[in-house]
Amino acid sequence: MRVTSATVRAVNGLTGRWAATAEGGTVLSAPGVWPLLALLADGAAGPARAELAEAVGVPADRSAAAARELIAALAGVRGLDTALGLWTKRTLELREEWEAGLPACSHGVLTGDETADRQALDAWAAKRTDGLIERMPVKVRPDTEMVLASALALRTRWLRPFEETYRAPEAGPWQGRELLGLWRESAQLDRVGVAQTPDGHVTELKVLGDTAVDVHLLLGEEGMTPGQVLGAGIGILARTYPVVPGSRLPYGEVGPGLDVVKAQSRTPEPPRLDVTTMAFGVSAGHDLLKRPELFGLRTARDARQGHFPGISAFPLAIGSAGQSAMARFGALGFRAAAVTAVAAAPGGAPPPVRYAVTEVRAVFDRPFGFLALHRHSRLVLAAGWVTDPEPYREDEEVH
Repeated sequence: MRVTSATVRAVNGLTGRWAATAEGGTVLSAPGVWPLLALLADGAAGPARAELAEAVGVPADRSAAAARELIAALAGVRGLDTALGLWTKRTLELREEWEAGLPACSHGVLTGDETADRQALDAWAAKRTDGLIERMPVKVRPDTEMVLASALALRTRWLRPFEETYRAPEAGPWQGRELLGLWRESAQLDRVGVAQTPDGHVTELKVLGDTAVDVHLLLGEEGMTPGQVLGAGIGILARTYPVVPGSRLPYGEVGPGLDVVKAQSRTPEPPRLDVTTMAFGVSAGHDLLKRPELFGLRTARDARQGHFPGISAFPLAIGSAGQSAMARFGALGFRAAAVTAVAAAPGGAPPPVRYAVTEVRAVFDRPFGFLALHRHSRLVLAAGWVTDPEPYREDEEVH
C-alpha cells in the first residue's frame, strides 16, 4: 500500500474530528467518505470549494489526485475490497475534465423511477460489501441528478486467535450481564501499553491480523467520553502521545483495566500478557448533513444555487449524504464494511505453585473504543465505540 504521509494525516484527521462527535455505540469509516469529498471539492466553486478543501485537508486543486491516490492504495490492502460508483441521469452532462479525473469506477444510470433506482443502488451496496451493507445510505428521488458512492469491505484473521469464554462483569455498566468473553495469553508484553493524554490515561491493546490490518482496542479512564478516547487513539497513532509498553510498566494498577502482578506457576516461565475482552458487533447509520461543517457541506447543501460547475454546467447541490457502517470482532478475526454516498439534486469497536512469573493483565469489561488500521501506513480504516457487546448464549461452545 503506497500512500503519502500527508494523505494519511488528512484522512486520519477527518477520523479524529468525526470520532470526537461520537455518542454511544457506533462505527465510522473516514476512508469511505474522504475520497468522495475530495472529488466533490475538485468540481466545486466558491465557498463550497473552500469548505470541502478544509474538510479534506488538501487544496482543492490537488484533491482529485489525492482521492485517486487513496483509492489506489486501498485497493492494494490485502483483505480489503473497495469500489467507487457513479450514477447520473441520462440528461446530465458531466464535464469531461472532472469525469476523466475519476478513479476507475462503475457508471450507472438514474432512470427517475424511485423504486427501480433504489433497488439498483441497494444491489450495488450489497454486492460490493459481500452482503454486510444491504442499502445505499442516501435518499433517491425522481429529481436526483447524480449519486457518487464508495464501498469498503474489510476482513482479517488474528495471528493469535482468542478463546471464547463466559464473562459476567462484577462492576461497571456491564455489571451482571452474561457476555461472550474473549481470552488469550502470549509472551508479547508490548502488544499493550498506556498513554497519558490531556483527558486522562488510555490503555491501548494491539490485536494483529494476518493481512497487515490490525485492530487497536482503547480503554480510557472512567468518565472519559467516546470522543476523548478515540481522539487519544488517533493521537497515539500520530505519536503525539507516547505509549509506555507493557515490558516497561511497573507492578500495580498501571492503567485503565491494566495491572502488572506476580502470578504463580509450577514451572519457571517468561513474563506473559493475559488479555480478556468482549466479542462485539456494532452498526451505525450516519446522516452527514446533520454535521455539514464537519464534512464541508454547509454551503454545498444550499439548493438555491449550483455549487459544482466543474462537474456539470447543470446547477447541482447536495441533496443527501450518508454512510452505513458495521464491524464485528470475534475469536478468530474482524470484519467491517461501509458504504458512503452523496446525492446531488437540482440547484440545489490453580493448582499448587512454586515459581513467580510477571503477568500483565488487560481486561476490557466496560465500554471501549477501537481503531482498525493498516499496520504499515497507520491509516485508520474504521473506528468505533462498543457499548453493547455480544451476549453469551448457552448453546455456544466455550473453550
